[in-house]
Amino acid sequence: MKPEQLKVSSQRWMSGALAAFSQGPESYDFAVHHAGVAAEHLLKAYLAGLHPALIADGKDFNSLLHATGHGARASVDLSRAKTIGLAEAHGRVHKLLRKQIPIDANAFRPVADARNGVAHVGIHDVDEVRTVFTTCLRVIDPMLTELQIDPKTYWGSYGQLHDMLIAQHVEEARIHLAGKLAKARAVFEQRYGHLDPQGREIVLASITQPQHSPYNGEHAEEASCPACGSRGWLAGDTYVLTADEGVYFTPYEFACSACSLGLAGDELSELGDIGQEGPIDMTLDEYYADWEPDEDDYRDR
Repeated sequence: MKPEQLKVSSQRWMSGALAAFSQGPESYDFAVHHAGVAAEHLLKAYLAGLHPALIADGKDFNSLLHATGHGARASVDLSRAKTIGLAEAHGRVHKLLRKQIPIDANAFRPVADARNGVAHVGIHDVDEVRTVFTTCLRVIDPMLTELQIDPKTYWGSYGQLHDMLIAQHVEEARIHLAGKLAKARAVFEQRYGHLDPQGREIVLASITQPQHSPYNGEHAEEASCPACGSRGWLAGDTYVLTADEGVYFTPYEFACSACSLGLAGDELSELGDIGQEGPIDMTLDEYYADWEPDEDDYRDR
């Protein structure tokens, strides 16, 4: 549960991951597994630096005792303490560093799935290896900044491979996004190009209502579609930093019923303002409207 040990461990696992990746498809299982462990240890290093309890399994009392400095009272030794998994570690850090980490829970899930697939049943999807591997690198990069770790030291002799994979990802993502936008514009023209302006406005007003939009999430906000200009919807999470700052919204998906455009993750970031988090018109009373104290609160009272 010591941050410094986790940092060192992360670098060692990542070196092994990069070495395996550079050997080709026959070693991709090692690459995926080791990269996942490296990301997990670095995420936990950040959380443990805030407090070791943040990486402990909250349902395991002995682990919490060790994490809070009361290990002498635990019934098992530290080596048997239980900590959170990779997905939970990412989720907790992402809530604290939304602006720094571009990878949300949906985009990160394949990393945890791939790592667990190799660790538990010895399988992985070769076709997704580079995407999964690069996602690990993109999560780790901002963590190195937060933890004040020299990237040259961390990536070592594999720095050039790291840079190449990141550059390829950026270029491929831009090409993929351009293709999606072009397809959406063509769909829009095919559907509504024959309508006069007034007729088109009436039709679009009907089909772009929120109840007809294919969005999912805690909260939705209206946004202009970057492909066709119709009313689309952003789905994401809301949060409160402090009462004075109000309620903020972090989008992670966009959907437009008019042209069937769907965007998520990096695609939103590439489009600028549409993917930026920011304050929304929601009061604190509205934000906490569905909150209910748990049963323990009632018993304590």
